[in-house]
Amino acid sequence: MPELPEVETVRAQLSSKIRGKKIKSAQKFHPRTMNPRTEHNLDAVIGAQIIEVRRRGKYMWFELNRPFALVAHLGMSGQFYVQPVKDPRQKHLRGLFELKTATSSPISLRFLDQRTFGWLSVEQLHDGIPTSALHIAPDQFDSRFNAQAVIENYRRRRIQIKTALLNQEIMSGVGNIYADEALWKAKIKPTKLTNKLSEKELQKILAATKAVMSAALKAGGTSFDTQYRNVNGESGYFERRLRVYGRDGLACVRCRTKIKKIAFANRHSHFCPKCQR
Repeated sequence: MPELPEVETVRAQLSSKIRGKKIKSAQKFHPRTMNPRTEHNLDAVIGAQIIEVRRRGKYMWFELNRPFALVAHLGMSGQFYVQPVKDPRQKHLRGLFELKTATSSPISLRFLDQRTFGWLSVEQLHDGIPTSALHIAPDQFDSRFNAQAVIENYRRRRIQIKTALLNQEIMSGVGNIYADEALWKAKIKPTKLTNKLSEKELQKILAATKAVMSAALKAGGTSFDTQYRNVNGESGYFERRLRVYGRDGLACVRCRTKIKKIAFANRHSHFCPKCQR
């Protein structure tokens, strides 16, 4: 699933390409294109101007000159492309928007999703946040992020630290890949309980999550296959800098111990048995 670096890469690219354009038409091509909880039909966005593309955690939305926004979640394999209107339609096309300005030729904004876990919706804004993202906490790149409040929240709980990092209602944006990478960087075992971690250790973990995601942002995110591509159809290159995720059985680059993979909440967690005690 795309995590914060991948979604932010897409958001920034979309903002530079479509900000200020007006939505001339909007079409959907799959019964699961729209979130069942959408508050308006997709055609409500026709005629609206795109003011900005915004994000909270893994949620992204197109701010319009309307009291509602076009919201998108990439799910497992969602992608946005900006292409000429006349380009052939792709196999997994789920949503198609024709955009224009008074001085430019029309272009198309395309939402593709091979596995159909992603979605679009049209929702009201509440203090600038769409309804579906109200429960999502600010991420570390948000001006409203409060690191001390997050640390205190973790210390009140008795859960594994990786579980805590994946809880988007405490701190958003961190998924399976960057949780593993950050915990390796901080030398903390993913199964350690949050109430057993000191404030200094939690500060170290938060510093590691931000550092890892900042580095991933510079690399355009992480791509393992064709299910993540940026707006230009390009892969991210952070996969080349992964230290533990997906490296089970390989030598830790820090101590040469073999990386271990364990089952974790219907997925897997990767760590170094020696570095992360």
